[in-house]
Amino acid sequence: MAALIRRLVTGCVVGLLAVGTAFAGGVTASALPVYPASDPDPFFTAPPDVAAHQPGDVLKIRQMPPNLYFPGSQVWELLFRTTDSEGKPIAANTTFLLPPNHTPDGPLLSYQHIINALGHKCKIATELYTTDPLTQIREAPGLNIALARGWAVALPDHLGPRMAYGAAKLGGQITLDGIRAVKKVPQLLVAHSPVGLGGYSGGGMATAWAAALAPDYAPELNIVGAAEGGVPMNLGKMASALGTNPHPAFGLAMAAALGLEREYPDRMNVTDQLNDNGRWLLSMIQNGCTNEIMFWGIGRAANQVTNNPDFLDDPAAWQVMAENSLEMYPGVPNAPIFEWHSPTDTLVPVDSIDNTVRRYCDAGVAVQTLLTPSPDHLSAAVLGLPQSLDWLDARFRGDPAPSTC
Repeated sequence: MAALIRRLVTGCVVGLLAVGTAFAGGVTASALPVYPASDPDPFFTAPPDVAAHQPGDVLKIRQMPPNLYFPGSQVWELLFRTTDSEGKPIAANTTFLLPPNHTPDGPLLSYQHIINALGHKCKIATELYTTDPLTQIREAPGLNIALARGWAVALPDHLGPRMAYGAAKLGGQITLDGIRAVKKVPQLLVAHSPVGLGGYSGGGMATAWAAALAPDYAPELNIVGAAEGGVPMNLGKMASALGTNPHPAFGLAMAAALGLEREYPDRMNVTDQLNDNGRWLLSMIQNGCTNEIMFWGIGRAANQVTNNPDFLDDPAAWQVMAENSLEMYPGVPNAPIFEWHSPTDTLVPVDSIDNTVRRYCDAGVAVQTLLTPSPDHLSAAVLGLPQSLDWLDARFRGDPAPSTC
C-alpha cells in the first residue's frame, strides 16, 4: 500500500479534478469556501497596502538559518506582491538559495516543487525547517546538483496564500513574480541573471504556465529556457477520465476541488454540495498535507460525499478547468522548452501534451521532447531530471537550443 500511495501522490492533480465538477452545482449566496487556517508565522501575512504595490515588488525579506537540505547555501525568504486568478492583488512567498560558488549575475533557476496540500504547514518554506518525520523535500537531490553548479535557486510556494491546490494559472503568475522579486534585492546577486524554469507534474504545471504567460505577463524577464515534465495540460480531460468511481487517491481529488473553490469562490461551489460524509472528509483534510489527504480519502468517490444527483452538470466548473488548461491557452512561450514524460503515463493525458507541443512547434518555439523509457508517472520524473538540468545548463551557456519539432 505504501508503494501505491507514493506512486499516486507524485502527480499534483493526477487526473482527479472531476471532483471540482462533481460539487459545482451553481454557486449560491450561502456558498463559502473553507480557507486554510492562518499561517502562524506573521511574516507571511500581507501588509494592508499590498494593492499599492506592483507585481513582483518585495514586501518583506529575511535571512533564514542554515538548512540541512541545502548545506552551505544561504537561505532567504521573500514575501512579494502578485496577482490571483481573478486579477486581484495578493501576497505570495518564495525561498531563495544562494550557493557559495555563485558569481554575481550567474544563472538563476526558479524551481516549482510538487505540492499536494491544502495547509500552510505544507509550504516549501515551512517544510524546509519542520521536524515532522513524515515531511520531506523530495526534489532536494536534484536541486543540490543545480546549487553545486553555482546556480542560485528560487523555490516559490506557487499555491499562493489560500493554498489553492489545482489552480495552475495562479502558479505561473506567482512563479514569474517571485523571479521579479529576487531580482530586486541587490544582496541576492541575481539582478541581471539569466533565468531557467524547472518543475515536474504539479510543479511542471506552474513551470509551463510561467513559460506561456511570460511574453505578456513578465516580458522583461530574461528566461532562457523552461524544463517541464509530466505536465497535466488539460484538466477537463483528466476530469472526464476519472468519472465517479472510487479511487485510491480520491483525497487529492477532493483537495483539488477545495483548492479551486478557494481560488474561484464566485464560480465554484464545493462546500454547499457536501453531505455528512463530505463534511467529515473536509474537516480531516482542509489543512492537510499529502499523507493526510491521501489517508483520509483513500478508496472514496464523489457520489459518496455529495447527494446532488446533477453534480456533473455545471458549465462554470468546466470553464474554470479550461482556464487552467494549457492545451486551451492560446499563448506560446518565447523561450525554448525541454519537455519530458512517459509515453504510457496513465495519470496525465499524453495527447494533450502532444497537442500543446505541436502548437508550440508550429509557432516557432524550439521544443525538445524526451520520452522516458518508463511506464508510469513517477519513474519518468526521476529519469528525466538529469537531462533537464543538462539542457538548462546549455541554455545558460548560450548554446543554440535543440528541437525535436
